[in-house]
Amino acid sequence: MVAARRLLPRWAVTLRPVSTAAAAGAFPKRVKVVEVGPRDGLQNEKNVVPTPVKINLINMLSETGLPVIEATSFVSPKWVPQMADHAEVMRGINKLPGISYPVLTPNLKGFQAAVAAGAKEVAIFGAASELFTKKNINCSIDESLERFSEVMAAARAASIPVRGYVSCALGCPYEGKISAAKVAEVSKKMYLMGCYEISLGDTIGIGTPGSMKEMLTAVMKEVPVGALAVHCHDTYGQALANILVALQMGVSVVDASVAGLGGCPYAQGASGNVATEDLVYMLNGLGIHTGVDLQKLMDTGTFICNALNRRTNSKVSQASCRL
Repeated sequence: MVAARRLLPRWAVTLRPVSTAAAAGAFPKRVKVVEVGPRDGLQNEKNVVPTPVKINLINMLSETGLPVIEATSFVSPKWVPQMADHAEVMRGINKLPGISYPVLTPNLKGFQAAVAAGAKEVAIFGAASELFTKKNINCSIDESLERFSEVMAAARAASIPVRGYVSCALGCPYEGKISAAKVAEVSKKMYLMGCYEISLGDTIGIGTPGSMKEMLTAVMKEVPVGALAVHCHDTYGQALANILVALQMGVSVVDASVAGLGGCPYAQGASGNVATEDLVYMLNGLGIHTGVDLQKLMDTGTFICNALNRRTNSKVSQASCRL
């Protein structure tokens, strides 16, 4: 399947809303978009994506103005075969100044391999669900925190910043509803360990604006809002609505995946993360600065969808192809 190059209608490129004092106070003036497509987007693909395709994807994303691009994951190929070429990817991409290229590291061994491949920032991943943690990284929540302490100590010694993920923040495929208090507890522990930012993940995309507000209210009592991010999958079509609530509550960092790629190897039925194109389109409409070139982002989405022989999950790209 070859997709046509998608062009935004002229009005979508040129029009900007008139800001009001009320609107300016309701949302952050700028949002940091964290692109997770090369890792979260590709890890769930059934067929192995060639390394040159991954490298080209990251290089194209680097040209869009995105400030953070999560490049790969230093996990065991036994658990996530798609990420087996992590070292080749890290060595092969063009790392542009001013852009961070963090990688996921599950343990000290993964951290050491990441640093050896040139990683300058890493991320650790836990969950607010015991069963999900067992399925995902084969240990309990408390055991996962012990593993993280080894990574945190090594990262401090190497002056490498660490981001923390908390999966299942709005629901779990095995346990169902997760209490907001549990999410707050795990988030606080990871923040106190030294994670500079905590990304709260709706791993199966089951959250609603109501549950997002409830969860964030609890977490913000334990972790400063400036250290929080949201990571919303769009399984139930709620991702943008949930992100809007997070923005209204002061969150100014949002994860997204180009073309809405992704899922979760340990959460059957979860669709991809919110499409980066759709997120940027919404933020543009709110007058919120991202620094991201939407047309270049759409072109990148077209590239990776052609490479994967699939249709984009971005509503903006789908609509722009018809206009």
